[in-house]
Amino acid sequence: METRDGRRGERGTGLRAAVERASATPVVFLHRLPRWVLLVAVFVLLVAGMAGTGWVAAAAVLVLAAALAWFAYLNWPALDGSGRALRAVALVVLVGFALGRGLGRF
Repeated sequence: METRDGRRGERGTGLRAAVERASATPVVFLHRLPRWVLLVAVFVLLVAGMAGTGWVAAAAVLVLAAALAWFAYLNWPALDGSGRALRAVALVVLVGFALGRGLGRF
């Protein structure tokens, strides 16, 4: 098996390989959906997180953070340093915002 950057690699047997195998079906399902469905879903969760209050708003933002974390984990080997940093910062911001909403800080 060859990676994007041309390196040869073996199929892993660890956590990454298990997550990639388990993610294959959901990723194909998401890929087959019309683009607007995912856009609307993200928009609804974002609006619920920003306009809502308490733990309901926090849950909506945490769902977005979980999706971002899942996609970031799957793409991590193919990302350069700036891509990894951007995803890490976005995750920290989303989780921090969710905690703030859940605790009633803002």
